[in-house]
Amino acid sequence: MTVTVIVLAAGQGSRFRAEAGADRDKLLAECVGRDGVVRPVIEQVLVNLPAWALKRVLVTSPERLEVIRLAQVHGCEVVQLCSAGIGDSIAAAVAASASSDGWLVVLGDMPFILPSSIERVLEHVDSINVPVHAGQYGHPVAFGRAFGPALMALTGDRGAKPLFAQGQVREIQVNDPGVLWDVDLPHLLDFKPL
Repeated sequence: MTVTVIVLAAGQGSRFRAEAGADRDKLLAECVGRDGVVRPVIEQVLVNLPAWALKRVLVTSPERLEVIRLAQVHGCEVVQLCSAGIGDSIAAAVAASASSDGWLVVLGDMPFILPSSIERVLEHVDSINVPVHAGQYGHPVAFGRAFGPALMALTGDRGAKPLFAQGQVREIQVNDPGVLWDVDLPHLLDFKPL
């Protein structure tokens, strides 16, 4: 079974830029990973992906040259998109990997997810697998092959959550606050879970 890992990295990060400065890309901001190594946010995300997940597609905008370079270093096919809409990004990535048996949607601004949590979400991808920590749905989310057409039909800034109502959602309990932690604001680069 081939599951394609989709890394969404096309958003503009406007909340982050509003605090850190218009020229600061949150995906390139340095942070200390849970392994103790300092890397840019997007590279932390890529390092956390399972080594056996060979089919990787990163979606980003054409002007993000350093994000594109890091994606290629970590074995990703890059889909360049002139839209920051999450729906557009998912649709483009699924279309670029339409022969896959499933897709794991990873957000490019969530650098603190444990690799073991990603592995658990990737087990038995036949419907929708969602990690749950402290009673809350998190990321990444895996979708089985049957959801391909619906994923490719997404548009604009609406993500895939509406698809949860169309299929059986398998809740994967994880003891990992990283599945809920994105870096929308600069102070969130310092991972200090409760």
